[in-house]
Amino acid sequence: MRISNRLTARALVPSVLVAVLTAAGVQAATQSADAAPKKAAAITACTTAHTKVTVSPVTRPINHLLLKATNTGTKPCYAYGAPYLRAGADAQAPLAWDEDSVPQSVVTLAPGKSAYAGIATYTPDGEGGYTAKTLGVLFANRAMNGSAGPEKTLKLPHNGVHFNSAATVGYWQTSIDQALFG
Repeated sequence: MRISNRLTARALVPSVLVAVLTAAGVQAATQSADAAPKKAAAITACTTAHTKVTVSPVTRPINHLLLKATNTGTKPCYAYGAPYLRAGADAQAPLAWDEDSVPQSVVTLAPGKSAYAGIATYTPDGEGGYTAKTLGVLFANRAMNGSAGPEKTLKLPHNGVHFNSAATVGYWQTSIDQALFG
């Protein structure tokens, strides 16, 4: 009888093992499906609708302003390129973008985080000039060929700031130092 019990036990081991492994595989497959990452929400361009924008004077470098954008929304957003700025209500075109300030990658603003752009208001080699009392701000779209969202108009400090033809705005940066001193 011992021999028959041994043979029966040996015959059962593979079938029990297969059943256990099959059940474990089904359970692992079920867990994998449940734990599969959900599709991440697409990050959109920052706009003035969910971003607080401020402009402030700086002591260095001279003839510069600092533009700060803080994400007030609940989802991250991309600050593409540089902002489109309209210096004064009568401005015919946005300030030129400073191509020497292009960052390594697009700046991503998590909720509560900020991006910065330096504004050179004039240089001695620029021509003409005028005093602007307001600054219109628009965020660039992903293609950087137009704006994303509505314009936000800010009052400039000191009852107006002098701009000339050499005025430029830098690309969005993750720190004040990068924005002002590149």
